Amino acid sequence: MAQILVVGSAVLDFVFSMEELPEKAEKHRANAMQIVGGGCAANASVAIARLGGQAQLLARFGRDEIYDLVAEDLAKEGVDLTLLDVAENGRSAVSSVYVDGSGERQIMAFRGEGLAEYPRALGQLSQDAILADTRWPHASAMAFEGFDGIRVLDGEAPVPQSLAQTASHVVFSEQGLASFSGIASYPEALLKVSEQIGGWVAVTLGAHGVAWVESGEIRNMAGFQVDVEDTLGAGDVWHGAFTLRLAEGASEADAMIFANAAAALKCKGLGGRKATPDRSTVELFLKENT
Repeated sequence: MAQILVVGSAVLDFVFSMEELPEKAEKHRANAMQIVGGGCAANASVAIARLGGQAQLLARFGRDEIYDLVAEDLAKEGVDLTLLDVAENGRSAVSSVYVDGSGERQIMAFRGEGLAEYPRALGQLSQDAILADTRWPHASAMAFEGFDGIRVLDGEAPVPQSLAQTASHVVFSEQGLASFSGIASYPEALLKVSEQIGGWVAVTLGAHGVAWVESGEIRNMAGFQVDVEDTLGAGDVWHGAFTLRLAEGASEADAMIFANAAAALKCKGLGGRKATPDRSTVELFLKENT
């Protein structure tokens, strides 16, 4: 079983479903509402666990009712929580998420307060890979430093230059890539960033799949077409699935195919990471669709 350290954000999401996203400052009525754990790193950890890996999460909380709910849920998923940093007088992160009839989402995030700026010493890491996001940059940098294995960065804006250069693989969101490069066109931006930071560089494109740089050229891989109910957490699932397959010895191409399938299947269900698929479901989907 591949062991992966996942570093970054963990929150509690209040998810409201509606036909259209709000545009006016007035009262709006939701068709449904769910309370579910979220956050890039936490979602990726759950994806790794459901897909057959062992995930250890390094995230920060305040000691409050939000922490209690999120930690209980993650423990049930089999995520190792021994590295969590809990500030006695801090406030944990929460988000209000609106999901419209086409599955697109709008997020209002409170990232907490009074939380640790730096994690405690991590010691010698023995995992097969590290997946980090940009929401706790000091922790992500500490985890990457001196680790010779696979180091995947989830490139959500803002992406620190030093963190991107330390990663072996950087997978940007479209917004993250545009912000980091200053270029709106993703092919031009990818080529620039690839030359700038070295390493393996890609960008996820939602339903359109993923693009990456190979031998100085842009390559594209189409996504799987499914009936979308909810895109919340799909990118996080993608990063978790991609890192897991790399840790298992797969090539980047095979890891991307697997990640595209896992993210597509997540989008078929409501409730953020609640709809994250297990390994057998992804493998059956790939058998039927490739």
